[in-house]
Amino acid sequence: RSKVATGVYRACEKRPVAIALIEEVISQIEREVRARGEAEVSSKVIGEMVMDRLMALDDVAYVRFASVYRSFTDVASFEAELAKLKNRSKPD
Repeated sequence: RSKVATGVYRACEKRPVAIALIEEVISQIEREVRARGEAEVSSKVIGEMVMDRLMALDDVAYVRFASVYRSFTDVASFEAELAKLKNRSKPD
């Protein structure tokens, strides 16, 4: 929980996201991990859970987290992630 909380708070730093919402995201992830009933859940699975929730919560926080989580090595990979956000927000 503490590692997830650190990552989520860092991604949301200086963003207009209420602390209560951040705590709810962290709690949702914790509940989902526990509900799996597995002794271990990979960091990849947890990272994807965080990214899904941050994408819904705040685009900038999502990109911040994704840039660290996915270890963007160049501008092209960063642009590809931004393109995903743009495509998601386009009306059908």
